[in-house]
Amino acid sequence: MQQFTHQIALQTHGRKLYDITAEVTAWVKNSGLRTGLITLYIQHTSASLLINENYDQDVLVDMEAFFSRLVPDGDPLFIHTIEGPDDMPAHVRSALTQTHLSIPVLNGIVALGQWQGIFLYEHRHVQSQRRILLHLIGA
Repeated sequence: MQQFTHQIALQTHGRKLYDITAEVTAWVKNSGLRTGLITLYIQHTSASLLINENYDQDVLVDMEAFFSRLVPDGDPLFIHTIEGPDDMPAHVRSALTQTHLSIPVLNGIVALGQWQGIFLYEHRHVQSQRRILLHLIGA
């Protein structure tokens, strides 16, 4: 059994989904492991990780439209607004999505479905530096 770790640093430019599939899959392929499990973990409370469709960009637009309706910026319900009207909504969005993903590695590749991609979902409008830790274990 072998283990590898890696960190992805990503500069975001406002609220949207950022496709990180290519970087994750290339790193796993270059590791040389044939079978195992890749775990991704984001070290932030106002961004998250998702697996979603990476074929039709309308899916990403629709995801943001849904979350904007579900958790609107500036909602008077929230008292935590230290960093602006998108501060608490970003935390709620993060709680409703995921801070980590685990994906099997089979035959040396990340076992995503045909139309699946891995995304960092930035929940803030401001530019941010985000870190995603990767841990790969297998043989």
